[in-house]
Amino acid sequence: MPFMYQNYNMNQLVLPIDLEVKLQENDIAFVINDLVESIPEEAFENFLRKTGRPSYHPRMMLKITLCAYSQSVFSGRKIEALLKDSIRMMWLAQGYEPSYRTINRFRVDPDVQELLRQLFIQFRCQLVEEKIIDHDAIFIDGTKIEANANKFTFVWKKAVKNYSEKLIENSNKIYDELLEKEIIPEIKRESPDELSITELEEIAERLEETVNDYNKKIEECELGSERKRIRSERKFPKQALKRIKDFIDRKKKYAQDMDIFGERNSYSKTDHDATFMRMKDDYMRNGQLKPGYNVQIATEGQYTLAYDVFPNPTDTRTFIPFLDKIEKHFFDLPDYIVADAGYGSEQNYHDVLENRNRTPLITYNSYRKEQKRKYKNDPFKTDNWEYNGEHDYYVCPNGQKLTFQYFFNRTDRYGFTREFRVYQSENCNDCPLRSHCTKAKEGNNRRLFINKKWEEQKEYIRTKLSEEETGDIYKKRKIDVEPVFGFLKANLSFTRFSVRGKSKVENELAFALMAVNLRKYTAKIQNENNPNNPKQNRNCGNNNSMLIPQFFSSKTGYVPASVELEILISLGIHFLLRLFVFDLDQQRKWTMESELAVRFARCNDVHLQVIHLKFVHP
Repeated sequence: MPFMYQNYNMNQLVLPIDLEVKLQENDIAFVINDLVESIPEEAFENFLRKTGRPSYHPRMMLKITLCAYSQSVFSGRKIEALLKDSIRMMWLAQGYEPSYRTINRFRVDPDVQELLRQLFIQFRCQLVEEKIIDHDAIFIDGTKIEANANKFTFVWKKAVKNYSEKLIENSNKIYDELLEKEIIPEIKRESPDELSITELEEIAERLEETVNDYNKKIEECELGSERKRIRSERKFPKQALKRIKDFIDRKKKYAQDMDIFGERNSYSKTDHDATFMRMKDDYMRNGQLKPGYNVQIATEGQYTLAYDVFPNPTDTRTFIPFLDKIEKHFFDLPDYIVADAGYGSEQNYHDVLENRNRTPLITYNSYRKEQKRKYKNDPFKTDNWEYNGEHDYYVCPNGQKLTFQYFFNRTDRYGFTREFRVYQSENCNDCPLRSHCTKAKEGNNRRLFINKKWEEQKEYIRTKLSEEETGDIYKKRKIDVEPVFGFLKANLSFTRFSVRGKSKVENELAFALMAVNLRKYTAKIQNENNPNNPKQNRNCGNNNSMLIPQFFSSKTGYVPASVELEILISLGIHFLLRLFVFDLDQQRKWTMESELAVRFARCNDVHLQVIHLKFVHP
């Protein structure tokens, strides 16, 4: 018996059909399309232009960018190439092919930030409507993502301060020397300690006049020995002028550097908003300082519901501004706010409990250590010391009383004040346990600083985490927020930003996080519709004899009289569908019906060899 091949003929004309029929059912392109279409039309008003060439619709640009990011494509040129190769992108763009410049301009446009915010709001509403999330709690965590900057472009605040101090010292020294040699007259100064830029510029002008006077004398002088003497006198003012001009340029640069730093300790020369942070060790356990951003997200059900980008590396300082942004731009905070020990601080607890009236399920740094038996049995841990509430004193392991002495307030550099009660022992000189109890110098007694508010907050957290309901919510943290970063970095391969500047980075992060959401949501839909085999639709049976009855009963409900359908069966699995549409007024309707037939046949593992569409005028 001779071998048979499937029909393959490059010389036969095949008319194009709607690309939607080539997409699998529940494809991510349909999810992206439905989500973007749910954004209100008012959100696109800022993109309207009254002059110039009509622009691409922002809905289309948003769809193709999201689709590209969901396929781990972050380059503008590669996105442009996908528009010519990918069926998903062709269908979402409806045949348009914007250039990579247009794509890059769109995704960093400041107006896109509002579109992305609306996108997250609509996605969250969809999750709530479908009862995928409960909105009882949000899980907050952060990660560091490398910026689009070279790791050797660092500028350190401490170094700039040192250079600035040396510049002040050298400028004062050279100014005093100029006055001592009576090269320039004394100028009026704002401060005796530092010469301002304006004052340095005034000194430079006077030095330039002095040097010009010397130049004129040299030109007018005819004797070589006299010219040599004048040149010798001109040498120091000329050198001083050069140094003063250098001081002016450096002082301007240092002032600009300090403005860029703000509260940070470093920045990158190629991306001023990026801060040098200690990234996680690589496979050789080499921890490196790299320019990056601290990305904060709020999740529920492993879906990102809110996001923000911060230049400071510590999570403690990002917690309150991140909650402010969630309430202002995304949604109302739920009853429980869950985070790890990196967010546990007196200021953060105070903000959640008293300012927002929510329940913080946030551990503190020593929480795990305090749960261990070794810690609880250590007599030198102050938490284990006996406290007499009636007379307000503590008892050390040697039986000495530490009585209350005075109140002490400590204000950090961010302006938050903590109040301490200071207790002191009566006499620690002859104590045999002194070396185990304190590191104070000989002659000084042991002092104990107790922050009552902090101790109450820690007790509150311990109580909440020991309760069954709240304890179970906190246990979900690791399986809720941590996998999102795994999906982002491992599955989506998003480990480095491709744009520079905080506002542009926020846009790109939003595209990446929404791409992760859409991939997870699409996979969930596909798994629900195909519990046994994800590659097959459970609504489509494997009985090929039921193909036509199922198609017309489930898809259209009737057999159109103007459509002629012919099926050729080969070996029970290969089909050839020929559709002839005679009614031009109903052309789109019959075409859609043919698309449904194609999709239904694909669900049944049916190979469609050729589809002929013949339109005949009546």
